[in-house]
Amino acid sequence: MTTDRNGAVVIAIDGPAASGKSSTAQAVARALGYAHLDSGALYRGLTLVALEAGQGSGRFDAAVALAEAARRGLELRPGEAGFDLHLDGRIAEDRIRSAEVTANVSEVSALAPLRDWVNSRLRQVTRGVGGVVVDGRDIGTVVFPEAALKVFLSASPRARAARRLRQRGEAADAARVEEEAARLEARDRLDASRPVAPLRAAPDAVLVDGTDLTFEDQVARIVALARGR
Repeated sequence: MTTDRNGAVVIAIDGPAASGKSSTAQAVARALGYAHLDSGALYRGLTLVALEAGQGSGRFDAAVALAEAARRGLELRPGEAGFDLHLDGRIAEDRIRSAEVTANVSEVSALAPLRDWVNSRLRQVTRGVGGVVVDGRDIGTVVFPEAALKVFLSASPRARAARRLRQRGEAADAARVEEEAARLEARDRLDASRPVAPLRAAPDAVLVDGTDLTFEDQVARIVALARGR
């Protein structure tokens, strides 16, 4: 497969919220012997930093959050299967998955200065990595436009809603699924219409609809695409 300008073989997996990007990317990376890089971890880290600095929804200040993140050492470091997010020298994975961070990360990730900051660090950490699977929302369109393989992973709002509820350990009854699906559709509209790095498939991306696929079949399809390049 072709490499990007940093000499790494990059597989980009983009898609909407709850489409299974991260878990799929992890499994694809494992199958191929590549590293996994979750771009969303950095946005969640920035959100955590901003919240701990006393900023809340609707009043995030990009300059403050960015300066504070840089000062405190928000960074991605190689881990067992890919890259782990560290804050203040400690792994911060549990802290960035909180409900408060999840509720605010979309707003933070829409700030252009922070996207530039994150994108530069994603490119930096892939230098010298033989192969990496990166998931996010603009990986194939903005961060790694020269990726060897670009996949746009999606599923119906109801399928994604049921998946998210199961991940939370909540009952996926019809009423809850409809309620969660409505939230995801609203998030989709927000992500697709924002002026900075809107959610969209790259023109040369392969569309993979996971609505009726098992997780294993979804992973196998992407692995086959990668091996066929």
